[in-house]
Amino acid sequence: KSVAAFLDHWSPDLCIWTWGGLRPNLILAASDRGCPLFLIDADTAGFDGRRDRWLPDVARTVLARFAAVMVRSPAAARRLMQLGLTRDDIEVTTALLPGGQALPCNEDDVSELASACVGRAIWFANGVQPEELQTVLSAHRHALRLSHRLLLVIRPAGDLRPDDVMSEARAQDFRVLNWDDGNYPDETTQILISEDIRDLGLFYRLAPVSFLGGSLAAGHGGHDPLEAAALGSAVLYGPRVSRFMQSYSRLAAAGAARIINDSSALGTAITRLVAPDQAAVMAHAGWDVVSEGAALTDQISDLVQDALDAQAGLS
Repeated sequence: KSVAAFLDHWSPDLCIWTWGGLRPNLILAASDRGCPLFLIDADTAGFDGRRDRWLPDVARTVLARFAAVMVRSPAAARRLMQLGLTRDDIEVTTALLPGGQALPCNEDDVSELASACVGRAIWFANGVQPEELQTVLSAHRHALRLSHRLLLVIRPAGDLRPDDVMSEARAQDFRVLNWDDGNYPDETTQILISEDIRDLGLFYRLAPVSFLGGSLAAGHGGHDPLEAAALGSAVLYGPRVSRFMQSYSRLAAAGAARIINDSSALGTAITRLVAPDQAAVMAHAGWDVVSEGAALTDQISDLVQDALDAQAGLS
C-alpha cells in the first residue's frame, strides 16, 4: 500500500536509481505503470546485501526492468552479470561525481571592480566565522609584508556581522570599505567587506585564491569548494570540512586545494598563490576536477530527455 500511495502521489514520469540497494516492490510497481527506469552509477557494494545473495532470482527479475544500466567499474559489471544481465545490457562509465556550479554575477560589477583593482592581487575569505576572523586578519597582515597592494575581500558568516569585521579591522589599523554600501576600493583600501551571498560569483571570479571559512572552527563543516574551483579560484581550507570532505579530497589530490592550520600558514600560502603562475596551475587543476564528471552528466541528461520526449510523442 505504501508503494502504491507513493506512486499515486508523485506520479513519476521516469525513475533514476543510483548505486544499487534496489527496492523490488517499488521498482516492479513503477515498471508495471509504464515508468521508464534507469540504473546509473551502480557499484559492486550496492549488490552485496543479504537480499541479493539469498534471493538472486528477485535481483534478476528487478534488473530486467531497467531500460539502461550504467556501472562505475568493470567489477560492478561482472557482479550484475552474475545476477543475470548480459554484457550487452551494461555500460561501464566513470563514477558519477559532483561538479561545481558556475555561480552567476553582474558582469558590470566584474568589469568595474576589476578596473578599480587593476594591477592589484586579490584574495577572498568566504564564510568567515567569528572564531576565524583574527586568523584571517593576521594572515592578511602577514601577506601584506611581501605584497603591499594586496586586497582582502571578506564575507562574514554565522554570528559575525559586517560591522563587527569593520570595527575589528579598523582597530588593527586596516583601511576598510563595505562593498554592500556601494563603495569601490581605491589604492589605499586593504579590506573589502561584503555580506551579500549573491556576489560569491563575482569575488570567486576576481580572486585567484580563496580561503573557505567554517573550516578552522568546529561545528560548521566548511563550504562547497567546487564553487570556487569552477570559477578559477585556488582553494585554501582548514581541517574541519566534514560536509564536503569528498570534494576537498578530490581537489587536494589534484593540486587545486591546500589545507592550512593557522594564520601564519594561511598568510604564507596567500603570498605564494596570488602569483599568477602559481594560481594558474591550481586553477587548471581545479577545472579538471570540476569537469571530470561532466560528460557522464550530459549523457544521463540526454537519456532522460529522450525518454521524456518519447513519452510525450515527440520522437
